[in-house]
Parts: sequence; C-alpha cells; structure tokens
Amino acid sequence: MFSYKVDEQIEIELLQQQHKEELYELVDTNREHLRKWLLWVDKRKSAEDFEPIIQIWITNYANNNGFDAGIRYNGKLVGMIGLHYIDWKNKATSIGYFLSEDAQGKGIITKCVKSLTNYLFEEMDIHRIEIQCAGNNLKSISIPTRLGFVQEGIKRDGQWLYEHYEDLITFSLLKSDWEKK
Repeated sequence: MFSYKVDEQIEIELLQQQHKEELYELVDTNREHLRKWLLWVDKRKSAEDFEPIIQIWITNYANNNGFDAGIRYNGKLVGMIGLHYIDWKNKATSIGYFLSEDAQGKGIITKCVKSLTNYLFEEMDIHRIEIQCAGNNLKSISIPTRLGFVQEGIKRDGQWLYEHYEDLITFSLLKSDWEKK
C-alpha cells in the first residue's frame, strides 16, 4: 500500500476498502463544510457508497493514472489529496484536495501540496501542475498562491454546485518555475 510521510505529523496514504468507514465518518462529520465546495458530498450517504469510488481510485493508481489518498494528521484521517489524472504525453496533471474544518489553519494542505509538487517534478518528471479552486474559496486559493503557482484565468460559472454556479480559478506551476525557487 502506498504511504508517504510528509513530516512527523502528516502522512499521505492510499485509501483501501478497509478505510471506507473512516472516510465516511470524515465526510459525514464535515458534510456542511464540504458541500460548500464539493458536488459529490450529498451522494455519499453511507460507508458502502464509497466502495465503488475507492475501487476506481485503486485502479487509477494501479494504471499510473493519478491517485486519491487520505491525509492523516497525527494518525487521524483529516482530508484527502490526489491527482485527478496524469496526461503522460504532455507530462501534466492536476492536484485536488480537501480538509476537515477542524484541521484547517495548521498548514497541512500547504505542506502536502508542496511535498507532492516536489515529488511530481523531481521523481515523476512532470512538466506542468494545475490546481483549480472555487472563486470564493479563499482558503483553497491561498494554497497555490503561497506555493508560487501562477493564476492563469477564471472560468466564469465553471461549475454547477447545488443550485448555483461557481467561478473556477485555474493556477499552474511549471517544473522550470519550481527549479528557480
């Protein structure tokens, strides 16, 4: 099983079927917080609802086409981070993440994204990484901004989310930008 230690408190771990109860509890406890930004939250009404999606995550990882992993803080599952896909022809990918409300403000996501970015550029020879954030999710926007990603543009009304549209802001970072830091 894939597991990566970010620092003494933070670990990124590929989720398996045995984690479905823990994942459901994380989502259910943070349902109102997460549904502000994530469309799939209301579709997950039980731990069993995670079985098919976890299988997709495992298959994607096995096929070297991205991954979805849990973020553990002091052993507790507090969020997720992943690569939505890997475009091997163009050596490009996109990072997504979410964090429980009570785990925010500790630098967890920033450290995870920084560590993953370094791994993607240095170990996987990725050329371009994107992050998309909802236009009004200021905490999420601060992550790529803090790490030197460049804002490329705004996709106006780019996402339909629970009866309203959200703008999506696209940020990118090139390997050559990272090497200059």
